[in-house]
Amino acid sequence: MRAICHYSASMNRFQLTTPRVLALALLILSSGPALAAKDPFKNTRQVFKEAHAAATTQATDEKADSEALRRYPLYPYLQAARIKRALGEATNELGSADQQAETFVEYYDREPVGRDLRVAWLTSLAKRQQWQAFLKHYRDDLASDALRCHSFSARIALGQTEDLELDIASQWLTPTSLPDCERPFDWMRSRKAMTPALVEQRVRRALENNNPGFAKQIAASLPADKAAPLLRWAALLENPQKQIDALIASPALQVEPKAQLAGWTRLARVDRDGALRRYDSFVRARKLTEEAASPYALALALALSWDRRPEALGYFKRVLPQDFDDSAREWHARAALWAGDWKLVGNIIAAMPDQQRSQARWRYWTARATEKSGDRKLARQLYESVLLDDNFYSIMAAARLDRPLAPHPEKLVLDQSQVERMEQLPPMVRARELLLSDMRSQANTEWSFGLQQLAEPARTQAIHLAARWGWYDQAIGTATQQRVFNDYELLYPQPYDTEVFSAAKLTGLAPQLIYSVMRQESLYRRDALSSAGARGLLQMLPETARRTARQWKRPQPSASDLFVPSINVPLGAANLRTLVDRFGGQTLVALAGYNAGPNAAARWIPSESLDPDIWVENIPYNETRNYVQRILWHNVVFSWLKSGEPQKVDSWLARIAPVTSSAVLGLAEGGT
Repeated sequence: MRAICHYSASMNRFQLTTPRVLALALLILSSGPALAAKDPFKNTRQVFKEAHAAATTQATDEKADSEALRRYPLYPYLQAARIKRALGEATNELGSADQQAETFVEYYDREPVGRDLRVAWLTSLAKRQQWQAFLKHYRDDLASDALRCHSFSARIALGQTEDLELDIASQWLTPTSLPDCERPFDWMRSRKAMTPALVEQRVRRALENNNPGFAKQIAASLPADKAAPLLRWAALLENPQKQIDALIASPALQVEPKAQLAGWTRLARVDRDGALRRYDSFVRARKLTEEAASPYALALALALSWDRRPEALGYFKRVLPQDFDDSAREWHARAALWAGDWKLVGNIIAAMPDQQRSQARWRYWTARATEKSGDRKLARQLYESVLLDDNFYSIMAAARLDRPLAPHPEKLVLDQSQVERMEQLPPMVRARELLLSDMRSQANTEWSFGLQQLAEPARTQAIHLAARWGWYDQAIGTATQQRVFNDYELLYPQPYDTEVFSAAKLTGLAPQLIYSVMRQESLYRRDALSSAGARGLLQMLPETARRTARQWKRPQPSASDLFVPSINVPLGAANLRTLVDRFGGQTLVALAGYNAGPNAAARWIPSESLDPDIWVENIPYNETRNYVQRILWHNVVFSWLKSGEPQKVDSWLARIAPVTSSAVLGLAEGGT
């Protein structure tokens, strides 16, 4: 088995945490002159990519590998791919593939490639019920639920059952299905260790995690008297209207308080009007005291505030102080803002805990409430305090003060020699090669592995390294981990300028706005793919992209086309332009529609014109509210980077106006 080839590095500026990594870093790459080359592995990388792709589908012979490939830093990943394929074809008996896997994982014990193969090998051993080998190489530190369950099966098969009941019982309490644990669970049942109390605990956890179907499945094994209250809880979650009506009609019907509140909360969330109609009769029928009714009033108040319903404030009044948490206080304040009750806004914020009240958000709204009360001098002082924060609220404060706004940059000084040495560390070499080989997941793992080996002071320099490689999402992610936020030149790059300026010319949108959306949507990842299927730099759903292409008379893109910047960026910008036009030129609403879907944004349009800060604050989706706020800040930063001058931001105070139904006709749900 050949080792990875490692770069040499002078280590006097790095304090690595493990001797092994220190030794690895001091290994010398024999082709030393190649260090100076811009891309010394270009040719070998392509050979590796082809060999790796082939190794996943067919048997390939290591003897055919060139010496250059064997010396390539990612060669162990090729070896691991070959071993995985061989394990997939292994018989029930231990064989050569297992011997190769054992040698490999022992050699690359704690490195990412070794950990990954160990998981694959353990999975194969469990499938073949090779329990002796499984337990020999099993480690808790890398175990998933499935592997942990397999470890229980191994211990049962080998008679290693000391303390096993406790371990299985702990796993049993997982509130979701664990198919790989059925054998251990059956073992517990055979020993009568799966007690009704233990079953009940799992049912309750499933219900608390809003998984009533699974809860009912587990509850079926309980005695009828034990199952009955839990099944009623499940019914309240699955059919809240029917079950709440039953509780109103039968005041003597017994139900657990937690289950009753869960059912009521579910009703309030899925049927605001239904909950409104039933609240008083429900409270009377269930004989709820003011204290007992308070959580029910809060559940309804929150649901109503998310819909910006005027009734929300009336129900917030019924909530006792001890039932307000930070989120409830925020939504109470938002409901008061929407209603224009500035005195109440001030009172709500004043009652917040110090830590919450000191946030830029609530200092800004305190300034607004103070201004509305007539104390302009104090309001101005409060606005000026918010200017020190670099975010959406500093934009709004500057606009209220009619003052241009500039960010507050904090330069992360580049230590060139340190970054050059870091670049030569083996995990970083592998991370870059994996990135260039389109193996991003493995690249991220190697990067994290390498970062963990560095002393804390050195880690901030890794931000420069990732940015140097054009690995912008990693640079920004690492900066966030290290709490570096305000080096705007470093953290606000502007790649894909040809595509962005072409899209700006096509749509009339400012390049800075397009960059702002790109940064927020994908962190510049051209291969970004969301769980919803949105693709590329501006995160286009295939159907949205096709519809936009038809509207703008551009070629119909395939799903894979959306990973091409020259296709994705113009279509994303065109989609945003369409939303801006259909929402009457209101960019804030269009941005909300880009994220949450245009139909959702259309539902949030006020019936009368409204201050934009109040409208944004009351966006009911936390993700979308943060999205809009961050894009506005990104836009200020990109504009400031372009001009170097403080930015006028008063245009963002344009009120959000109603939009006629014909203006939004044809908008399709789904956004990007």
